Amino acid sequence: MKKNNLRNTLGALLLGCMLGNVATTAHAQKVVFPQQKQAGVAALKAEALGVMQRVSRQSSIPISLELKKDGSNMYYEYSVVNGVLRLKGSDNVALCRGFYDYVKTHKLGMYSWSGNNIQLPSSLPATNDVKVVSPFQNHYYFNVCTYGYSMPYWDWARWEQEIDWMALHGINMPLALVGYEAILARVWKKMGLTDEEINGYFVGPAHLPWMRMGNVSGIDGPLNADWHKDQLALQHKILNRMRSLGMKPICPGFPGFIPEAFKRIYPNLNIVETHWGGAFHNWMISPTEPLFAKISEAFIREWEKEFGKCDYYLVDSFNEMDIPFPEKGNPARYEMAASYGEKVYNAIKKANKNAVWVMQGWMFGYQRHIWDYETLGALVSRVPDDKMLLLDLAVDYNKHFWHLEVNWEYYKGFYNKPWVYSVIPNMGGKVGMTGVLDFYANGHLEALASANRGNLVAHGLAPEGIENNEVLYELVTDAGWSSRRIDVSDWLKQYSRNRYGAAPECLMTAWDYLLKSVYGSFTDHPRFNWQFRPGSVKNGSINMNADYFRGLEAFISASDDLKDSPYYLTDLCEMTAHYLGGKAELLTKLIDQEYLLGDTLKARFLQSRFETLMLGMDRILSWHPTLRLDRWLSFAQKSARTDAQRKQYETNARRIVTVWGPPVDDYAARIWSGLIGNYYLGRWKEYYRGRESGEQVNLAQWERRWVEENHDSYHWNTDLDIVGFAKEMLALSKDISTASLLLNRPNMVGTWSLGSGETKEFEFHIPARMLSNMKGITLECLKGNGMLECSGVILKADGIEVVSSSEVISSKNGMLYYKLVVPSGVNANNGCVLKLKLKSMNGNIAGTIACDM
Repeated sequence: MKKNNLRNTLGALLLGCMLGNVATTAHAQKVVFPQQKQAGVAALKAEALGVMQRVSRQSSIPISLELKKDGSNMYYEYSVVNGVLRLKGSDNVALCRGFYDYVKTHKLGMYSWSGNNIQLPSSLPATNDVKVVSPFQNHYYFNVCTYGYSMPYWDWARWEQEIDWMALHGINMPLALVGYEAILARVWKKMGLTDEEINGYFVGPAHLPWMRMGNVSGIDGPLNADWHKDQLALQHKILNRMRSLGMKPICPGFPGFIPEAFKRIYPNLNIVETHWGGAFHNWMISPTEPLFAKISEAFIREWEKEFGKCDYYLVDSFNEMDIPFPEKGNPARYEMAASYGEKVYNAIKKANKNAVWVMQGWMFGYQRHIWDYETLGALVSRVPDDKMLLLDLAVDYNKHFWHLEVNWEYYKGFYNKPWVYSVIPNMGGKVGMTGVLDFYANGHLEALASANRGNLVAHGLAPEGIENNEVLYELVTDAGWSSRRIDVSDWLKQYSRNRYGAAPECLMTAWDYLLKSVYGSFTDHPRFNWQFRPGSVKNGSINMNADYFRGLEAFISASDDLKDSPYYLTDLCEMTAHYLGGKAELLTKLIDQEYLLGDTLKARFLQSRFETLMLGMDRILSWHPTLRLDRWLSFAQKSARTDAQRKQYETNARRIVTVWGPPVDDYAARIWSGLIGNYYLGRWKEYYRGRESGEQVNLAQWERRWVEENHDSYHWNTDLDIVGFAKEMLALSKDISTASLLLNRPNMVGTWSLGSGETKEFEFHIPARMLSNMKGITLECLKGNGMLECSGVILKADGIEVVSSSEVISSKNGMLYYKLVVPSGVNANNGCVLKLKLKSMNGNIAGTIACDM
């Protein structure tokens, strides 16, 4: 759920403001990154050694470490002399990256979220002298949303593992947002807000990112003193470890979102209520309000009083906002933008004159109709070049989803501001596979070679959720340290040898097929249709073509060679679930087809097969180290100190991975044991119960009960032969194919059925990729000879109504075509919903609905 889709009246905060007439010429200076005060060299090297000892599980390693700067970019060197691994690097992270490069180059293992098989032999393999210079000064990591979709309830043990992962993968510039609310609460209380007013505004831990971005307030709150105390203690450990490794954490600043209760203290305060997703709200003040600068300065001072000086502050006051500036070409538009950016920066500068303002750039592609070259240029024009860092957050979206000119070309090098090349490999922590591996391996080379590369200083990745698609993250982090083209097939062979101990031919065949399907295409939200509310989505978005199934079958067949590899067994659990997930999607379509054609006996038989596959997925994933609901909930439960907190946190943890709010349903789309068998399957069984009985079931109520009331444990307690079970489930499902689908029309989004004279409202999910080319909808009657009438259509994109028509149209010869005019420039990230009212004029009828492109 990407950022603040705030269709608000922020312009009201700007209009009437007296904006200063400050020169708009940017300061052309070479960027100099501020450095944290460092401890002694010996202590620094000890921190890098600590990472190596933890990941190798060896307290004594024949290794020598040397820290030495050599140019502005990160680098490392290594060699083995007399059995000792000699490592030299620009900083501790570079040393850790060099160690990991040595490990992988010599096929000594891999360190990932789902496992660690690094094993150093008693005698280290000899190596030629190796020196690797990163093409970049820094390596960035995290997304604001990662703190909700993956990390809200992490303890220090899990954070330590993540920081070790960062160091090994060469990341030195992570977002560090833990403890934000504790500092905010201090500042606001000093300004006169009561504990009740503050806590009534705060949301549950998993929803904090969206409160921070101005989307929501009050969901699953309040926070409590225990939470704030624990988060402060945790952030101290996080920042101490990051800094001791020479990392440059990016800490939170104040973006302007506040409780409405500030009106009690400041009756004349110009405050605007924000709206998001059709159901959520927050409140904000403009940087032109004196209170903005007051809170911003107080927040940074209080933060640094608690945690020490910070060099980078993330402030996103504009992300995904529909700000009604004057029209393009009007000088007032650019003066307003320039003054606005100046005030945000000055608010940071007043508290820390050396700090750098960091701004996410999702809006650069997603809302380019607002942020054209001149408007963004004006916004950043009064900020010194060396005091700003722009995150070009989503190059993969520009290239493979929006199909826009890349931002560094469109914005001509970002006006000499330092910027970060970044990708978003995941939205919401979805487990479904997707991503053009060749792009993730080599896309950054285009930026490095561009005449408009400008002041490109860092490479990064900004996933909304992690612990998924591990091959992709290993590739992206390797790519960021390479200035040469990577051959993906060769890289996958080396990856397999490190992960599984070998790369047999059938395994490489599996990779080849997956490169022709999910890993050769980009899907912004990869989900199977059974991960949505039943009846709302016909086709999932995972690219499960014939090569997808062939690839997974080949992966399973590799078990004959790799059955003794723990990492392979882990991935076998996941790949089998992906295979069964695709077959289960096909079954939902076949079941729907049989109900539409009236063969309920066959529909019920197929439902039993569907349940078998869903339970098979659930059971095999119960043996996966990370893809489990019980693991997710255990973090939330352990964060609580009281029974009331435990229930609150578990409810919050369940909500974020399922209904989200509602209404942003099933966004996180986890393929997890416990979630598949208990939530997804349970909801489908309720849906099919209604179809069999003719009863109107309330799925929204069922979902709410599962989130808020059903806190039963859900476990498989029996041993499992993973290889045997995977092969058995493949055999049970291999015959399921699209060949049996009669209702497989292009761009079909659903089916409908009506009794004689019945009027009913339908709701269908439309893939966001269809929005820009959508010309209308066609409803085809496949059963019955009655007349169909459509009396109105509403199309919403990201919760905002973009098309509305009350025109009444009747079918002719069993077909009904309804023309839609989608405004140009309309975009969507989370998806679109099509609502329409249908009536059967005479007779029982049923059919399909498809989008016309």
